[in-house]
Amino acid sequence: MTTDLAPVIRRNTLLLSTTSAVNSVVLQLAAAVSTLTFVLVTGHAGLLGLGPAIFLTSSGVTAVIAGRTMDRHGRRPVLVVGFVALSSGCALNALATRTSSVPALLAGLVLIGVGMATSLLIRTAAGDMYTPERRARGISYVLFGSVFGAILGPAVFSPMFAGKQVDPDVLTVPWLAASAIALVAMAIVMLVRPDTREIAIQIGAEQGAPPPAAAAPLAEILRRPGVLPAMAASLASFAVMVSVMNLSGYVVVQVHHHAQDAVFPIIGAHVLGMYALVMVVGTLIDRIGRTPALAIGLLMMGASVLSLQWVQGVPATAVLLFGLGIGWNISFVAATAQLADLSSALERGKLLGFNDLIASLLGASMALVGGYGLETSGVGALAVGAAVVVVSPVAWILWREQLPTASSEA
Repeated sequence: MTTDLAPVIRRNTLLLSTTSAVNSVVLQLAAAVSTLTFVLVTGHAGLLGLGPAIFLTSSGVTAVIAGRTMDRHGRRPVLVVGFVALSSGCALNALATRTSSVPALLAGLVLIGVGMATSLLIRTAAGDMYTPERRARGISYVLFGSVFGAILGPAVFSPMFAGKQVDPDVLTVPWLAASAIALVAMAIVMLVRPDTREIAIQIGAEQGAPPPAAAAPLAEILRRPGVLPAMAASLASFAVMVSVMNLSGYVVVQVHHHAQDAVFPIIGAHVLGMYALVMVVGTLIDRIGRTPALAIGLLMMGASVLSLQWVQGVPATAVLLFGLGIGWNISFVAATAQLADLSSALERGKLLGFNDLIASLLGASMALVGGYGLETSGVGALAVGAAVVVVSPVAWILWREQLPTASSEA
């Protein structure tokens, strides 16, 4: 890497990390109260999983389009549009809580899904700027910003709920605040220059690689050794993480009867687990290889969600959600690094977008089924079902040929 490129990469990494921090504040609110918002506005507790399912489905459909658009037109324009959508969705949710408008709520959830899909693809931009032997660490640098978001989220939103009854009007101001915060993330990401796709092409040229030709068909990319194991881990970890995270607010408030503001320390602990150790995790993954990291992360997630059936207190729930976040961190970063290793700058968005499509649809299905199981059979059904899903790929991943380490790829 030339010395001229290094300062640009450091600056863009800092900007993207800051964007992740701001974005995670918004997503904490969505995770904490989207289920409650849906139930309070519609009045249908039996469909409590439908709220998360809507924005997860929207996120999945958007991910494919956003990924392909990133490969054609660059990462920054897509991220900007995504944050505008996220801001608009939060504003519509605020309107819905004020007017009890179900159409506004549904539209808001769809737009939040659009914003979630594009913001998750920040990791595509992160993977662009680093060589394979440092890619997991590079991705971790960008994701590390979310640690500060994990701290800011409870600080911003908990006071808005303290001492208040569960009521739709109480949710209006928090959703409006989230809308404004999403616009801050948009403004920050607009400062990223040059587009990271161009940096990826330049890094490849410096390493002697020819300019990327036309992207290979998706079916051909999926047949490359190592792609499917990485996707299996990514799908299981993301689907379980988002479904459990989005249903946990309902569990804490409506099942265990804690105050509504108790949700935010729990979600904050989860987000902290997702990103607090990401710097260490990225370095570890680059050293031990992708396959062991994938298995370790999935097993840690399984143990965390299985234990949810035996706890009711806020501190204990926060500890388990923290463990769930760490497990997701390990498996997700390893899977993302592996998929980035096996795709060119003109294929990376398409591959990660397709991965996110399947993951979001699986997460939406789990939110619906988990919500129904939670309502009819209790927390135990949600805990056992999520644990089975997240550990099911481990044996297959370990059985397959070992994935190459970043150093051997390089």
